[in-house]
Amino acid sequence: MRARRPLVRRLGIGGRTGVVLLAAGLGVLSPFALVSPASAQQDTGAAGTWAIPPQVDDSVLPNDDRRPDKPYQKKTECVKRSLGQNIEINTIPWGQSYLQLDKAQQIVRSAKGTVGGGITVAVVDTGVTPHPWFQSRVESGGDYVATPDNGALPGLQDCDGHGTEVAGIIAGNPQDPKVGFIGVAPDATIRSYRQLSSNYAVDENASNNTGQPGDTGTPPGNQNGNTPPSGQNGGQLPGNGGGGGQVGGEQGGTAPQQDDKGDTRQLQKEGTAGTLQTLAEIIHGIAQRGEASVINMSVDHCRAADGTGSIQTGEQQVQAAVHFAAEHNVVVVAAAGNVSDDCPQNDQADPNKPRSIVTPPWFADDVLSVGAIDETGGVASFSVHGPWVGVAAPGTDIVSLDPAEGSTGLANLTIDGTQQSPIQGTSFASPYVAGVAALVRQMYPQLSARQVIQRIETTAQHPAAPGGRDDFVGYGVIDPVAALTANLPNDVGELAKPKPVVQTAVLPPADSMSSTPMIVALAGTGGGIVALLITLFVMHTIRRNRPTGPPS
Repeated sequence: MRARRPLVRRLGIGGRTGVVLLAAGLGVLSPFALVSPASAQQDTGAAGTWAIPPQVDDSVLPNDDRRPDKPYQKKTECVKRSLGQNIEINTIPWGQSYLQLDKAQQIVRSAKGTVGGGITVAVVDTGVTPHPWFQSRVESGGDYVATPDNGALPGLQDCDGHGTEVAGIIAGNPQDPKVGFIGVAPDATIRSYRQLSSNYAVDENASNNTGQPGDTGTPPGNQNGNTPPSGQNGGQLPGNGGGGGQVGGEQGGTAPQQDDKGDTRQLQKEGTAGTLQTLAEIIHGIAQRGEASVINMSVDHCRAADGTGSIQTGEQQVQAAVHFAAEHNVVVVAAAGNVSDDCPQNDQADPNKPRSIVTPPWFADDVLSVGAIDETGGVASFSVHGPWVGVAAPGTDIVSLDPAEGSTGLANLTIDGTQQSPIQGTSFASPYVAGVAALVRQMYPQLSARQVIQRIETTAQHPAAPGGRDDFVGYGVIDPVAALTANLPNDVGELAKPKPVVQTAVLPPADSMSSTPMIVALAGTGGGIVALLITLFVMHTIRRNRPTGPPS
């Protein structure tokens, strides 16, 4: 027998080339060589990573003096008109429907009788106007900007309008079935701390002495809410006719921002009030005095990463404060940050070497940071990416409470300085998560703060990425119903017991059509089958009885 030639020789030149190309292709496409966008987000262990902050230094934790750190003076008057535009009162905001908040609230109400009752959420922001739809559930936490010049208690004047809209997402309660909007935890208590304002700036003519510890820190020279110096905008926004209680008020001629950008407020931004130091003081004070079990911070500080992993003094103070809060059983929720000229997107090749560092989200060991999604369910273009992003929630086309004094309606616009724009940004995704944290705390009071965060992350709608998280939406969009009902592997005691969820049965209408045609059709089919069987039997019998021998 002739020996067979080697395969490569039998293939010839062209065949050999094909084999080489095939082998190369298999090597390139093998699972070991394939790199997906999701896997590219994982820590490569390369040197020079600065996405992880330095170790906590508790020695820099600042005491809460309960006053501003600088003398601030009002440069722009408080919002005085309706920020509602073509709002349909009976329309349910898309974020509520997307998160199935009605089902989540039904679960909590059935188990506890209220939705968020007995839970206090601290809102560290621009202050909160006591809108009627808060009823009497807004409390004074403190004022770190200035003494309110309208006679309100510290923290209960919102010149910017931002804090009221944030608080409305958490705990607004119209108590009117005709109104589609409702807060996530409509029976929760809000404790307001005014810490940031674009309507105030440092008073360069005043002394740095803001008063004795314990006072509210009225800036010297502004004891009576004096008019700003000449040359500054007195603040009455164009068209401000005092139509504060009217839904669908006029825009007033202010130029809208671009729709693809989120809120542009920043801590320590030039010409505004609010520093990292006072933010750290407030967080520390809340935890130390036990004033709230959930903190929402829709305030951020963003800076360019310097590539060394260094940390600034104010950042160190916030890091120590959030660590203290987490250790003292407080759930800390923060907005992940919005892209701006001062805060470029983290779209570099290595996610562990970010271009921008955002505080407090940077301290993900103790903070649940929240990215924003839009109506499509995709990550919003303005939401800052990063390894610290924990979860995501709706952050575009937001409807909340109108912050204007005397208002009894809703708003779908917000104002930063004198510019109005749609309510959108991670600032407004964060309160959705803070509201869910309040519901989980009410439902499971035995859980620690870190366990609450873990439960929210574990039950989120995970992205298709290794480990079920990525740098865009973290562990995914929150799922309030799952956070309240899921049985998790580490659950013990009451949490380990199955929790039946009461759902309204939605059945199709009864079929009123006559069954006669079906009966006739079935009878005809059956008769045909019987006839066929009889025919086959007869044919089989005839063949068996037919003579098989040769003819005689």
